[in-house]
Formats: sequence, structure tokens, C-alpha cells
Amino acid sequence: MALLCRSAGLLLKHSKLLPSALAATRQCSSGGQYQYILVDKKGEKKNVGFIQLNRPKALNALCDGLMMEVGKVLDAFEADSEVGAIIITGSEKAFAAGADIKEMQNRTFQECYGGNFLAHWNRVSTVKKPVIAAVNGFALGGGCEFAMMCDIIYAGEKAQFGQPEILLGTIPGAGGTQRLTRAVGKSLAMELVLTGDRISAQEAKQSAFELTLAEGNRLEKRLFHATFATEDRKEGMTAFVEKRKAAFQDK
Repeated sequence: MALLCRSAGLLLKHSKLLPSALAATRQCSSGGQYQYILVDKKGEKKNVGFIQLNRPKALNALCDGLMMEVGKVLDAFEADSEVGAIIITGSEKAFAAGADIKEMQNRTFQECYGGNFLAHWNRVSTVKKPVIAAVNGFALGGGCEFAMMCDIIYAGEKAQFGQPEILLGTIPGAGGTQRLTRAVGKSLAMELVLTGDRISAQEAKQSAFELTLAEGNRLEKRLFHATFATEDRKEGMTAFVEKRKAAFQDK
């Protein structure tokens, strides 16, 4: 199992096209225990934990309930001696199109800072067993960050990665500024974060190289929380929810 593990800085460097056989396994049953995900154990020996994000109408937007469910299942798979590795996937259209903007739209700086908003998302990065993200379609914003928390990314031909938070008047808040830099290098990471542009799996793989960075997640989180004190962050998320163009005032 140790051979499957990769550091966060090498995630996209080792991306591969998602095998069709893996895509075919996406039909699974959760037994009705969860609202936002489907859970199963795969393989001949049932030794591969399988989590499928299941909010199709929201393109698997990562709401708090979904992330809490993922955390609970990861805890269960971690404690299950029969499980040797874990796969997290979405749909053909979207791995996860981002965080749930409607859910965070009206949050305040005090709520985010005081409650350490998004801190529980890091559970996937602390799992001791190998975690594989099988990505097709959109992996944007929080979805891209979620994928990069996994040990390995297998990306399909239609996978798209990006950190478009700037278009909402905020910044990545779950590791995007840190892990993306390690994955694709400073120049491309800054381009993606500052423009909100997307890249394909092939483009990410071609641009990737390892870059060692000091721990920066804590600083990023605080800066992300601080954007919730700005009018532009509120306007950006409100415009997104109302399906109109944001009128930023640089405030």
C-alpha cells in the first residue's frame, strides 16, 4: 500500500487517465444511510472503500452535510481492517464543482474565523490509508482542493481543474493556494488563482513539478476567513446565487 502513496506536491504530476473499468464501478449502493453520498466496498475481496459524491443537481457542490458524511465514512474505512485503500469519485459531469456557495453566501467574518470554517475538510488528508480521487468533469474551487487532499488523482479526459474563487470575490480556503502550488508550480498556480481559469488534466500533468513549501495552510485559512468581512465577497457570492454578473466595488 505504501507504494500507492504520493505527497500532495506530486498529485497532478502523477495523474493518469481514468480507466473505463473504474468509471464503470460508479454505480453503488449506500443502503440509505447517507443523504449526499453513496458508499460501498469494491474489489473481489471487498477491500477497497468506495465513496461517490451524490448531489447531481448541484454538480456535487460540497455542502457541510456532504463533508460531514464523507468524514464519518472515512473514519469507518480507517477502522475497517478489511479496507486497504479508499476511492472517492463523483459523476461523469462533475467530481465536485466547488463548495456550496448558497450555504456560505451569508456567513460573516466572525462566524468563519471563530468557528474555523472548513477546518473539518482536512479529514481526507489525514487518513492513514491511501485515498484515490477518481476525477471526471469539473473539479473546481473546493472540488479541486478536495481532490488534491487525496494521495493520488486519476483524471479522466474531460476532467477540468481550477480555483475560480476570485470570481466570487474571495480566495481558496481549503488548501488551494498551498497544494496547487506544489502540484503545478508557482507560475501556473498563481495564474489559475488570480484569473479563475481552468486547465485540463493533460495541461496540469504537463506543467507539474515538485516544489517544497513551508506550511501555509493556516495563513491561507485566515486570509480566506478575512474575505468574509468584505463587501465584494458578499456581492460575488450573492451574484452567483442570483445568476447575474457581480458588481465589484473593491471594498
